[in-house]
Amino acid sequence: MNNTSRFDIDLEYGRIGELFVADLFGRYAEVKTERSKWKQTGNLFIEYESRGKLSGLITTEADVWIHLLDDGGTIVGGFIIPVPYLKNRIKELVKSGKCIIKPGGDDFSSRGWLLPIKYVWED
Repeated sequence: MNNTSRFDIDLEYGRIGELFVADLFGRYAEVKTERSKWKQTGNLFIEYESRGKLSGLITTEADVWIHLLDDGGTIVGGFIIPVPYLKNRIKELVKSGKCIIKPGGDDFSSRGWLLPIKYVWED
């Protein structure tokens, strides 16, 4: 007879997230806040160049990318994404044409990828 309850299995599985978050506080994180425009476009803007110099995801030394979603001055959610995963995902999506390069930022002096939120993890 199996004495392992569903609670025990769920508790053990929950430790994966708990350990990730505990480890997160010992890691260097890049934190970006997406203005409310994401609600209309469904996109994140991931900067890679600013004023003619590489920046953002290209130059970060962070282990984790935290991308927060603003709605009228209030953070309503966001994403925690390991930087290597995000870089690889953008590369895949650019190759497939699902992620495009656009100017953005202050005075459109930056360049970045428009990453559709729906494709962050799925095709």
